[in-house]
Amino acid sequence: MKSQREGPFSYIPVNRRPLLKWPNEARVAVWVIPNIESFALDEKIIGDRKIPEVQAFSQRDYGARIGIYRIMDIMSQRKIRGSITLNSEVCDVYPEIIQDAMALQWEFLGHNQSNTRRLHDIPPHTEAKVIHDALDRITNFTGVRPRGWLGSGLSETWNTLDYLANEGIEYVCDWVNDDQPYYMDVDGYKMINLPYTAEINDLPQFRLGRSNEEFDAMAKAAFDRLYLEGDRSARVMAIAIHPFVIGVSHRIWVLESILDYISGHDKVWFATGSEIIDAWRESGATF
Repeated sequence: MKSQREGPFSYIPVNRRPLLKWPNEARVAVWVIPNIESFALDEKIIGDRKIPEVQAFSQRDYGARIGIYRIMDIMSQRKIRGSITLNSEVCDVYPEIIQDAMALQWEFLGHNQSNTRRLHDIPPHTEAKVIHDALDRITNFTGVRPRGWLGSGLSETWNTLDYLANEGIEYVCDWVNDDQPYYMDVDGYKMINLPYTAEINDLPQFRLGRSNEEFDAMAKAAFDRLYLEGDRSARVMAIAIHPFVIGVSHRIWVLESILDYISGHDKVWFATGSEIIDAWRESGATF
């Protein structure tokens, strides 16, 4: 994508689109996205000042040791499959997490190699190889090539979408500007942007000082509005979570509360990212 003032997509306001319908007349497609990430003790962790940053590293490592397994238990008890955004280095440092997620038939999206190295921060001439190697490592470990991508920190350069298109990526989640999927034109390649969120996302919200009760209420309020609007034209709700944030002992109840509240509504479809984009394509959407 060349440097430009606007994104590589058309502006089509929601009141001028064809009505969207999900399978079984669901009003809202809900996808739950655990971010499974790796951090290096001998590299600068985003926002921290020193190496080694023992506290920041070990807090994140808690998510891999404890938090993700709480999340897996809660979601599997409710028969909800996750869509993991995966740093490829997790294949080497936390392989058991991937093995257990595979057993649950969760989906894997590409999410850079490591969360200590974002696409804006690496030498530009290495970006294409970093993306290629990340996707190949996940493919080789899981046996399934990722169809989706989320940049670490939702970061992209002017070249990222072109490199992802060259790798055959079908959908990205970095552009948090809609409640429905839409097509992006990447030099003639039609890539889908699937709604993700910086709002119903535990990491930024708890960093802002939200209480457990506030985040719980935010997620339920967001769902209520999407469910109301989805009666006319269907919506997507993303729930973005991090094992070292929502997975700690005093917060995990919030995830239980949110999922149980949403599950208490009839016209809800818990789906993976790929299931949503497949249904969106099948709906005949063209925007």
